[in-house]
Amino acid sequence: MKLSTTILGFAGCSAVAVAKPVVDQRPLSVDDRFDLIQELKKAEIIPTVLDSFHPFLTISVDWKKASVDVGNTIKPKKVKKAPNVQLIDDLPELKRTLPQLTLALTDPDAKSRDDPKWSEMCHWIATNITLTSDGKIDATQAFDEIVPYKAPAPPKKTGKHRYVFVALTPKNGTHEPLHLRAPADRQHWGYGKERIGVRQWAEDNGLAVIGANFFYAQHKKQ
Repeated sequence: MKLSTTILGFAGCSAVAVAKPVVDQRPLSVDDRFDLIQELKKAEIIPTVLDSFHPFLTISVDWKKASVDVGNTIKPKKVKKAPNVQLIDDLPELKRTLPQLTLALTDPDAKSRDDPKWSEMCHWIATNITLTSDGKIDATQAFDEIVPYKAPAPPKKTGKHRYVFVALTPKNGTHEPLHLRAPADRQHWGYGKERIGVRQWAEDNGLAVIGANFFYAQHKKQ
């Protein structure tokens, strides 16, 4: 799934320089797009967390000793610090039109998948991530972290949790800096209702989903 043309690299903090892009002239294939959507459906992320969408970006996520690979399992001790994330522009024709980007991380299985009384739990929101008009990344760019990274920490005996990374962009296509409303609380993304989260927050902020990735994690005591 790691097929890239333009890569944005960053780690979690409120203002950080963005690494220079790495260029690889291999666009994401139709089969890979279809496989991603199928995996999201198999994991019931579509439709319980996200509506079906067309993937315009690949989200590549890695820590020092782990990386996300569309539904793999990672031990919580390996994801305690904010990861390195690459938002990969897979469609060359979008390079001149892609507006501001936002990255979110949500847990739809809090407290557990069978008892989602805290769901969804917001773990991270970073916004104002920009691709330039030629599809490259300005190395001086900073992004805004409106919800700091909260490490996944599934409770004991709650089984596997799905942790879903979501890339979003404004529905109106604006290239102006975004002034997004941060959720009032991490739990339920501030909406106070079970199973409500990133989908409702994106709708309220005028954002559309253009990419996703996910992994599983569980407490060692089950």
